[in-house]
Amino acid sequence: MRRAPARRLATALLALSTLSPLALTAPPAQAAPPATALSGYAPSADDCPPHGLDPELVARLDKAIEETRQEAGVPGVTVGLWFPGKGSYIRSTGVADTATGAPMKPDFNMRIGSETKTFTATAVLELVDQGLVGLDDPISRYIDGVPDGDNISIRELAEMRSGLFSYSADPDFVHALLSDPTRPFTPQELLAYAFKHDNVFPPGADFQYSNTNYILLGLVVEKITGKPLAEVIHHDVTGPSDMRRTLFPQGAEFPKPHAHGYTNQTLTGEVADTTHWNPSWGWAAGAMISDLHDLHLWAKDVATGSLLSPATQAEREKFIPVPGFEDAGYGLGLFRTHGWVGHNGSLPGYESVTVYLPEQKATMVILINTDILHEGSEPSTLIAKAITSIVTPDHVYDLPAEG
Repeated sequence: MRRAPARRLATALLALSTLSPLALTAPPAQAAPPATALSGYAPSADDCPPHGLDPELVARLDKAIEETRQEAGVPGVTVGLWFPGKGSYIRSTGVADTATGAPMKPDFNMRIGSETKTFTATAVLELVDQGLVGLDDPISRYIDGVPDGDNISIRELAEMRSGLFSYSADPDFVHALLSDPTRPFTPQELLAYAFKHDNVFPPGADFQYSNTNYILLGLVVEKITGKPLAEVIHHDVTGPSDMRRTLFPQGAEFPKPHAHGYTNQTLTGEVADTTHWNPSWGWAAGAMISDLHDLHLWAKDVATGSLLSPATQAEREKFIPVPGFEDAGYGLGLFRTHGWVGHNGSLPGYESVTVYLPEQKATMVILINTDILHEGSEPSTLIAKAITSIVTPDHVYDLPAEG
């Protein structure tokens, strides 16, 4: 059955749900160029520990990633795995540009979609640590005009229990975006699409992933600090984590080198190159750009709370069960699934996974240049599942599609 592009786009930034794919053809699987190991990449000492992974394990990973990439129709994939004391694995395979056949490389900048939420939530939680924001404060204390805002707390926004309608599910928003994907959106415009709808449940009564929550949290950061959200995140979040190649763009800027992105979320349903689409529509919920090196740093910092007080990190880690997902929970801009802690991201043309496994102090980062579903599953999830089935069989990453 063919679903409307609007329905698919409604989940473009959702971290924990997917819908059945459109009945469209993904970009043809390319003949894979030789896998690129550290090509053009400036590794840190942690990237290249003294002892590498077992060659047989590396061969199994190479095979699993390439087979999954081709089966799912993913143009290009970059994977990073780090196991302290055991070794690391960094590999790119496939193409960054289907028109030219240019290979994917580990040093490429990529759009990271909903991983942005981890940075926005961290900025809010830093304000909590400074005593400037209370997790149980109502959003009405900071932002006017929020439906039932007197009863929706900062905590409920961050943990996706506000009940506010997600603007990205509004048909008028979807049509406006797909009619001109290069146009800018302001946070106020995005909220207007959400607030014309009734709230979907009373605050705290249920869980529903809503991008509206994080637009409001971004505005709270700006209200309290008197500074643009991008500046706060750069100075107080990515800066302390030494993430020098991570960007909160103001518009469609996309520093080179970068991979081209491909989606079928278009008005016609045809596959489009989304490289220069304007991600301002995701803003605090999904606009950021990063790369493999920086996300390696971020995975541990966000999962262990290195930028927060232990008490605030403990609040962040109160994971709420997610209906329909086995062993998965959502905290404050952070999820846990089968032991892995972190976040994933999806927006038209790009998907990512950045997670940390505390039990083994292991990190996994996956970056791909399509969001086209394969048999109802996000391709980044398929790749993550294939990898963890090999390297952490007791902790297999899996976020299955809703039935």
